[in-house]
Amino acid sequence: MLEDFIYALQSFTRNKTRTFLSLLGIIIGVASVIVITSMGSSSTKQIADTFGTAGLDVVSVSGGRITRGRNATFLLDESFRTELFDNVPHIKKIWYKNSLSTTMSYRESSASVSCTAIETGYLEIYNKELEDGQFFNVTDNEEGTQKIILSHDTAEDFFPEGDAVGKKVMLVVDKVTFGFEVIGVLKAQSSGMENGAAYIPRGFYDKKIKPNPTAGTIMVQAVSSDKAPVLVDLIKDYCTEKTGNAYAVMVSSMQSMLDQMSDIQSTMSMMLSAIAAISLLVGGIGIMNIMIVTVTERKQEIGIRKALGASPADIRQQFLIESSSITLVGGIIGVLLGIIISLIVEYIQKQAFIINYQACIIAFIFSVFVGIFFGLNPAIRASKLDPVVALSGE
Repeated sequence: MLEDFIYALQSFTRNKTRTFLSLLGIIIGVASVIVITSMGSSSTKQIADTFGTAGLDVVSVSGGRITRGRNATFLLDESFRTELFDNVPHIKKIWYKNSLSTTMSYRESSASVSCTAIETGYLEIYNKELEDGQFFNVTDNEEGTQKIILSHDTAEDFFPEGDAVGKKVMLVVDKVTFGFEVIGVLKAQSSGMENGAAYIPRGFYDKKIKPNPTAGTIMVQAVSSDKAPVLVDLIKDYCTEKTGNAYAVMVSSMQSMLDQMSDIQSTMSMMLSAIAAISLLVGGIGIMNIMIVTVTERKQEIGIRKALGASPADIRQQFLIESSSITLVGGIIGVLLGIIISLIVEYIQKQAFIINYQACIIAFIFSVFVGIFFGLNPAIRASKLDPVVALSGE
């Protein structure tokens, strides 16, 4: 078998143009599959990086809508928090928050700022880190202290010289002005779902802005990130059962969105890879045609080998190895070319490069299988040649 493989490689060098044309379809097919799958994996990684890993165990619950005359919805008040804890499993903790549109000012600077009223520990679930200062404590939330935490960008806009902690800013909410002491500045963060401009204790919102408020959004932390998609369905089912309205609340999780996008990306990659694989089949047909021509050209060689005692199985093996050798070499070149093209494209697009090793292996094995499959017919025809006829050259 090794001798047949070496002989096949020598045969390639004798017919360089024919060999190149035979390899071309295989190379293009394999390279296309590698590029598509690598780009798909890199895009999925980029999306995951954009969302970040923090907050994957958090489920967002917001008020639903009335449909077809049904007005049964949940008030997102304190009793709802208790109901969820008592009736829905896999819940670790629940946070309430409200968003406000405010105007923030400091000395001569003034700008519209989106502010979020949060409960103690809310920022920590998103792995927010402080550049300076401290987070809210339990007392801040219970007493509704007039303290504020700024995002990195907001602090930079209002305090370009730095040292925002300890300064006082003014917030105008519903035409009422409140003074807040800056107790913390968050580190810059490019990824994640939680990227508010400023945060105040929800206890202040409850006491000074809207007494006994319902939450604008409820953030439910699952016991683990893999339970977040399950928790989405459990909360939906519970609220639907209680109200008879499938849209009583709107429930989503970052983990569910990532899973859906990953599934969509994988499906698209598979479809495009299947289309690219067609070129492998076209290349296989080309190989079969060339091998048939090769058998015709080498009739006398086949006749001599049979006359010297070669069995039909030996002849069949020889030509199968030749056809599979073409696709073997083409598969190797295709994988290398696919990786190089992926590197170039992802460098230009400034994406992280990820090799889909499974796709590389599958594409390579499929290319060799194509050579065996399409080389089988010419190999069988060669093995069945009559030595006398073959030697006569007819």
